[in-house]
Amino acid sequence: MTTIKLHNTKSRKKEVFTPLDPENVRMYVCGPTVYDRAHLGNARPVVVFDVLYRLLRHVYGPDHVTYVRNFTDVDDKINARAAESGRSIGEITSETTQWFLDDMGALGALEPDEMPRATQYIPQMVAMIEDLIAKGHAYAKEGHVLFRVRSYTDYGKLSGRSVDDMIAGARVEVAPFKEDPMDFVLWKPSSDDLPGWDSPWGRGRPGWHIECSAMAYELLGESFDIHGGGNDLMFPHHENEIAQSCCAHPEGGFAQVWMHNEMLQVEGKKMSKSLGNFFTVHDLLLRGMPGNIGVPGPVIRFVFLSTHYRKPMDWRQSFAVHAKQRLDIWSSEVAFSKHIRKEFEDDIDSFVLKYVDKEVVDALSDDLNTSLAITHLISLGKLLEGAPRRQLSSDEVEHVQKRLIAGCALIGINLFEYEDALPCFEVDFSNWEAQLIEARELAMQSKDFAEVDRLKTVFKNAGLEVRMSKEGVELFPGPDFDPAKLEALK
Repeated sequence: MTTIKLHNTKSRKKEVFTPLDPENVRMYVCGPTVYDRAHLGNARPVVVFDVLYRLLRHVYGPDHVTYVRNFTDVDDKINARAAESGRSIGEITSETTQWFLDDMGALGALEPDEMPRATQYIPQMVAMIEDLIAKGHAYAKEGHVLFRVRSYTDYGKLSGRSVDDMIAGARVEVAPFKEDPMDFVLWKPSSDDLPGWDSPWGRGRPGWHIECSAMAYELLGESFDIHGGGNDLMFPHHENEIAQSCCAHPEGGFAQVWMHNEMLQVEGKKMSKSLGNFFTVHDLLLRGMPGNIGVPGPVIRFVFLSTHYRKPMDWRQSFAVHAKQRLDIWSSEVAFSKHIRKEFEDDIDSFVLKYVDKEVVDALSDDLNTSLAITHLISLGKLLEGAPRRQLSSDEVEHVQKRLIAGCALIGINLFEYEDALPCFEVDFSNWEAQLIEARELAMQSKDFAEVDRLKTVFKNAGLEVRMSKEGVELFPGPDFDPAKLEALK
């Protein structure tokens, strides 16, 4: 059995991973609040813990791993978006949830075994809150229920801070109904225009932190193996999860291992709309960054995994270009291996188990060292290029191909499907631009701009931005670009 070592945030050291039950390895990862498109930073934990999920399935068997990632579909940001747009909350959360799944699927992320929505577990949250009140860990006041932080003596151990230090160094919500500034909301009242559920404390809705505790308990039990998320969630969200879960279920230990990925930057700077370097995954897939038309999902994933998850990651356009060049070569080296493709697609898990190199598995087993795994895959790929390839027999070439395919699959890159991810990157607008230029020249002579207007309308309806100047015409794909709507112009 492969030995997996993971860095445990709670103990602040790398530990040998020993599941509570090897027949049912359990992992919970905090998911998105679904009110808009997922940005690049949202995608990093998805990719990181997808690799861990794949590794656990590889080591313990696909039927012996349970991965839960939630959707927060009741939140003030969602309420605000509904008020701004005039659309219903259900319509917004349904749409944005599917957006998230589609975008993460484009990055090669497997769907978790369970994807609970907060609104599906309101009764379980109410029951947990009632239990916390009964045990003296929470109190009701003015329609709110708050967790009594000082009733949990281990509060702050995950983030390494004392309660008094947190009060001195953090902005905490001051409210007249709080016994202590650090106490946090488990339940809050809802006005008639906001989502709400009946409860012993009146019509209201849950606080954010109680959601994950209730869903994790219902789906994974009072103790499970791994809890993951971005390090921005360590305090207060994860700290609060531990407190309320361990107080509600003192017989369990909640999560045994805590894992946190570092944050993401873009071109060396914090991602920010004000700096013009804010990108959603959808933006990147369709439009890319300046100079690109679109970036294939596997390329985004490759760039993410080139940096260790516990190090800050810098998304740079040059990294994406180099990653695409690498994957172009690898996919071309295996593209015509139809019998290998059939064996691979017949049973991907078995193929990986049979052909993946020990070096790749060992790298991933050492606290998800994806950058080292990729370094080994690069060495494998070079064996298939030029002079090294000519020194191998046909059987040896095929064996290297299988090892490369299996290693890429274990980190979530399917080389056979890679070509399917390329069309958005390869769209050529020159013919359509030429059509518009010709129509404009004729219109200048005839003074009839009907055809120019027609073409511009077609382009705009397809999601293209039309830029016309004395120098020429340029078409730029927007976030809703749909090439199928341009078929009539061919």
